[in-house]
Amino acid sequence: MPARVVLLVTSPRLPAGLLTAAAWDLVRSAPVFAATELPALTPLRANGAEVRVGVDQPGSAVLAAAQECGTAVWFAGPDGDQALARDLGLRLAREPGLAELELMYGSWDPPGARLLDAVTVLDRLLSPGGDPWKQAQTHRSLAPYLLEECYETFDAIEAGDTAALREELGDLLLQIVLHARLAEQLPAADAWSIDDVAGDLVAKMVRRNPHVFAGTAVADLDEIVENWERIKREEKSRGSVLDGVALAQPALALAAKVLARADRAAVAVDVPAGMSYATEDELGAALLAVVAQARTDGFDAEAALRRAVLAQMAAIRATEPPPSTEPSAEH
Repeated sequence: MPARVVLLVTSPRLPAGLLTAAAWDLVRSAPVFAATELPALTPLRANGAEVRVGVDQPGSAVLAAAQECGTAVWFAGPDGDQALARDLGLRLAREPGLAELELMYGSWDPPGARLLDAVTVLDRLLSPGGDPWKQAQTHRSLAPYLLEECYETFDAIEAGDTAALREELGDLLLQIVLHARLAEQLPAADAWSIDDVAGDLVAKMVRRNPHVFAGTAVADLDEIVENWERIKREEKSRGSVLDGVALAQPALALAAKVLARADRAAVAVDVPAGMSYATEDELGAALLAVVAQARTDGFDAEAALRRAVLAQMAAIRATEPPPSTEPSAEH
């Protein structure tokens, strides 16, 4: 039987020692070589594996061990030790009788494993010796960047550019991980981490989707939405239909959201007579004309609309009935 050299590749993002049964059988029965000391080698030694680290001429050493023992293992580092694998492959292609070269995966990255890398990189940047600019930031100073990244992500979606969307989601993820890392530096009573953010999200998704996680029978999409809204109301205990409306959104979007919430609560809204239009294009042109005229007259259309909406919100809160128990299509 020909000698065998096994390149054992594992995920550096999993706990040391978390290997497949086949990988454990292999490292217990053959000498193991590695370029440098790795955390994963400690449990191998503790379980009887023969481990050799940092040997001279590693390619020749692992081949000699394979010829002597029948099988030798090269335990690859986090980058896969590609140079060694390439050199061994070329040598065995020239001298196929020396040994057979085999690749074995001892563990695989689970879905989402690269998120751990993102957390690790941000921790390095915000730790001593990291990036002074990021270390000087606060939640408030970063807020404009978060908003900008949301808009850029939306633009990519509107453009149908999935490559740009991938990049923009990464920029948005940077903001999320950065805010979470900054929160770790708050006073102990107020501090939280990215794990708390993810944990809250998981708990919310499980809680609000009982048709998936609790075996709740549903007839259709309308019932799924109804369950979502009912659970959300129980969580929030809101006293007004307007509670939770994001005031920082643009005034036009804010106006649409407030009117939709008022409609949900069956609250009559007294709005002035508007412009006439027959199509969406005509509506867009009419809105543009209003903004242009406001600019000519020295008015800020955005600020003016926001003041009008805030006044309307105050009127709705003063006249609305108790919060409706009817579901809505909002998520």
